[in-house]
Amino acid sequence: MSDIIQLLPDAVANQIAAGEVVQRPASAVKELVENAIDAGAGKIQLIIKDAGKSLIQVIDDGCGMSLTDARMCFERHATSKIRKADDLFAIRTMGFRGEAMASIAAIAQVEMKTRRHEDELGTCIFIEGSEVVSQEACQANTGTSISVKNLFYNTPARRNFLKSNPVEMRHIIDEFQRVALANPQIFFTLHHDAQEVYHLPGAALKQRIVHLFGNNYNQRLVPVEEDTTIINLRGFVGKPEFARKTRGEQFFFVNNRFIRDAYLNHAVITAFEELLPDDSFPFYVLFIDIDPSRIDINVHPTKTEIKYQDEKAIYAIIRSAVKRSLGRYNITPSLDFDQENSIEHLITPKPFEEIVAPTISFNPDFNPFASEQKPVREHPFLRADGGFKSSPIPKNWDTLYEISKKEDNLQHELHQEERIAVNEQEVSKSSERQLFQIHNRFILSQIKSGFMLIGQQAAHERILYERFLQQLQNHSGVSQQSLFPQSVTLNGSDFELLKELLPDIRSLGFDIREFGKNTVVVEGVPAELGNVGEHELLEHLLEGFKNNMAILKLDKRDNLARSLARNAAIKTGTKLSLEEMNQLIDQLFACETPNQALNGKPVISTFTMAELLERFEK
Repeated sequence: MSDIIQLLPDAVANQIAAGEVVQRPASAVKELVENAIDAGAGKIQLIIKDAGKSLIQVIDDGCGMSLTDARMCFERHATSKIRKADDLFAIRTMGFRGEAMASIAAIAQVEMKTRRHEDELGTCIFIEGSEVVSQEACQANTGTSISVKNLFYNTPARRNFLKSNPVEMRHIIDEFQRVALANPQIFFTLHHDAQEVYHLPGAALKQRIVHLFGNNYNQRLVPVEEDTTIINLRGFVGKPEFARKTRGEQFFFVNNRFIRDAYLNHAVITAFEELLPDDSFPFYVLFIDIDPSRIDINVHPTKTEIKYQDEKAIYAIIRSAVKRSLGRYNITPSLDFDQENSIEHLITPKPFEEIVAPTISFNPDFNPFASEQKPVREHPFLRADGGFKSSPIPKNWDTLYEISKKEDNLQHELHQEERIAVNEQEVSKSSERQLFQIHNRFILSQIKSGFMLIGQQAAHERILYERFLQQLQNHSGVSQQSLFPQSVTLNGSDFELLKELLPDIRSLGFDIREFGKNTVVVEGVPAELGNVGEHELLEHLLEGFKNNMAILKLDKRDNLARSLARNAAIKTGTKLSLEEMNQLIDQLFACETPNQALNGKPVISTFTMAELLERFEK
């Protein structure tokens, strides 16, 4: 029997490796931009077409490569970052494995132009499916320009698993934001389909955060800084009142490398104890500078997981530093026992002989009961000739009060008789239904067999959810036009998500149009929402959509209807009139599933007379 174990061809081995390194266009963007940073670039341009499926181009002004290096960089395990195994524990660069360029070249058509500062001519290489098609000298700018075209062209199964363009573009923006935050001193630009998405000049970290997420973040940031023998911590956390329902805007960087670490994230969350609800997550951008010998970053192909030697100590440092920063900037309440003493310093002491007792002057002859008689004010009445005349007060004026009193009593008795008659009959009309609101939270309604309790917020969410779902299916949403259209600026990721959802959002009754970079103009909102701020409404709608997408994996329309219903429903603590309670109950029982809330719990609880008698009678 012949041998059956053989070495794989390099092209096949590279395609297999590419499955771990390049999972989607955003993975290729991350690897190319990090290589540009390692090359010492001060300006990086990222150009995207068709959400990275057609083109990913990264242009930098770094050190460039020689003719030999340009050819060698596409070989597997070829890198300039390390030389021996010990270098793995002193890594300060972004890349070090030498797999990214080989993996990208195995599943795409790659063209690279590069030139060093000291060279007159550069090098142009074109590679297709790990095979070098051409290599020649060319005129090029200092630095490197890499174009990745038709990603996954030779692995159609992988290409078919890619999501829609807006989804893939959101992943690209997420990777771009992480790299831009880690390197605020570098000038970044991002263009998608010939439109500029980001233009980020080199600046301090706070300005970079504002440029990425919007000007409203300028007032939300609380600085954090702590230097210890184990780590140096710096960055910003968001104020508690601006916390979100999703985890999207939480960034940890270790030696300028973005990481995901649930343990360290828990340290930040515990620092916000009693400042945030259980389902809210604060914004933070925190940088940890640590000795590379104390960590191991060679854990995962994406290099987003790290092992630490002093994990518990790092946890304690982060928690205490964030908590102290929140207290320092008066975010958390504090007790100042020296406050009373400090007030004394505001009083200037005087000699005892200069202190004069206050005196009171009064009129001893004043008599409040000896006031002058004021003339009685006469009431004018219209004369026949159109003028005015004064008329004395009519006689027997007190009989008017007796007449009105009798009418009130008569009317009260009539209503009482009618109410008693109604109680004797079966209650079927909403106007005759007996309702009570308990703690502005539940609605109590009497029924034949006893009574039922209805959760008002859960009931309204169910009503709006089914209504919005029907509007999405029939495209029948009614819009309430705004008197003054409002412009809303979103961050890049939310703007791409809004563009993806725009047809369905318009079906709900929103009148929205794009207006420049990451900005939309809201000219109308659904009529059911009433007076709600446009910016707050869109922000909560997108936030709820992302949260449902991450947890429940819902259909897009179902997710959108659920998110909008949660935001538009009346909240617990809202006082309702009798008419509003009747209307809510009528609409609830008109739903397909009136007794199921959006979270799966019951909306209605029924208590029978038998249960009440068993509880109160022996």
